Amino acid sequence: MYKCAIILAAGQGKRIKSNLPKVLHKVAGKEMVNHVIDTIRTAGIVDINVIIGKGAELVKEKTTSREVSYSMQLEQLGTGHAVKCAKDFFKDKDGVVAVFTGDAPLITSCTVENLIETHIKENNYATLLTSVIDDPSGYGRIVRSAEGVEKIVEHKDCNEAELKVNEINAGMYCFDIQSLSEALEKLSNENAQGEYYLTDIIEIFKNENKKIGAMITEFEQTIGVNSRVELAKVEKILRDRINKFHMDNGVTLIDPNSTYIGADVSIGQDTIIYPGNYIEGNAVIGEECTLYPNSRISNSTIGNGVEIQSSVIIDSTIGNETTVGPFAYIRPESKIGSKVRIGDFVEIKKSTIADNTKVSHLTYIGDAEVGKNCNFGCGTVVVNYDGKNKHKTIIGDNSFIGCNTNLVSPVEVKNNTYIAAGSTITKEVPEGSLAIARAKQTNIEGWVDKKGLKK
Repeated sequence: MYKCAIILAAGQGKRIKSNLPKVLHKVAGKEMVNHVIDTIRTAGIVDINVIIGKGAELVKEKTTSREVSYSMQLEQLGTGHAVKCAKDFFKDKDGVVAVFTGDAPLITSCTVENLIETHIKENNYATLLTSVIDDPSGYGRIVRSAEGVEKIVEHKDCNEAELKVNEINAGMYCFDIQSLSEALEKLSNENAQGEYYLTDIIEIFKNENKKIGAMITEFEQTIGVNSRVELAKVEKILRDRINKFHMDNGVTLIDPNSTYIGADVSIGQDTIIYPGNYIEGNAVIGEECTLYPNSRISNSTIGNGVEIQSSVIIDSTIGNETTVGPFAYIRPESKIGSKVRIGDFVEIKKSTIADNTKVSHLTYIGDAEVGKNCNFGCGTVVVNYDGKNKHKTIIGDNSFIGCNTNLVSPVEVKNNTYIAAGSTITKEVPEGSLAIARAKQTNIEGWVDKKGLKK
């Protein structure tokens, strides 16, 4: 059976008090709407339409890599109106359309699959996702009969018996596409708010004797975000979920409450992560690594057996058994080999460092290719910028770069070379050479006395 999905993402979200559209606020490092898109895709639904309105171009920009389609809701006139704006998306289609909200990122792919399977198996025209909670105050109640769902009653409209109902509407649904299309034309906005409500579709179906079902899921999965307080609450739930997943898969988190791992991060078995680490984006951490406190790793691939201390690694690759830090900065497009030492206060930018090279401290390497088995003395600088353009430095295998060396790009240092400490290298250094590029030392005896500077 054909399956598609609609995500309601047109609102600005007044209570969250932000210039950013509500659905673009991040949870565990990823926009809420992208959590929902990715979850639906994982559940096997390929055809997804996002209904946009406030901040539409920005929402498009942040979701375009997901290859979804869009419908525009220029005026926010209720959830029913939003789905009406997507009629062209499911026009002439036959099957099931699921409706989710872009501000409820805790829904799981398993629940999405089960909702659709329940809908199909029970031959429902509509299937509601619901939850049972101890205090349903403020939520619409699900009133059932032996035949299925009878109606949804808003809290303010509940009678005494309905107030005791603990099953609530989660605001997520499955519909038969053709029946939904017909019912949308019958929606009315004759209410106090002058809006079109998707929940009214249930009443329309009931009046047409069309079967309506409901599937109960845990309340946690249905929580929507309307404020910064709720955003923090959802963040905590999802991070706990993520951390538990990694611990169940053989990762040690010394303090899960102080470890921040993004939703799309992969971590290998027997890796140990100390508090204060932030691992973001599509980062991949290998097996048997040790991440000591207070590092940030973003969209980077870390090999096996790597040790990282209090460092920042962004959009880069680190090879096996390499050590990084403390206080190193690996900037984007850097590729660090295996058994490399990147030490304290070292900055690497858009450079390749081959295996077994040591860059131990207080060094900057930018726009460079560095060979294997090299050693950089303290205070080395690759001078890659002339004020207008960036230039490249190439350093061959087995090179020794003395302390306080300046390598003025573009320049090449061949294999098996030595550079004397304090040199400023502007020309090619031939293979097997010692390069010395500094002024000859001159001692002027008695100069201090002559200048009257002796203390």
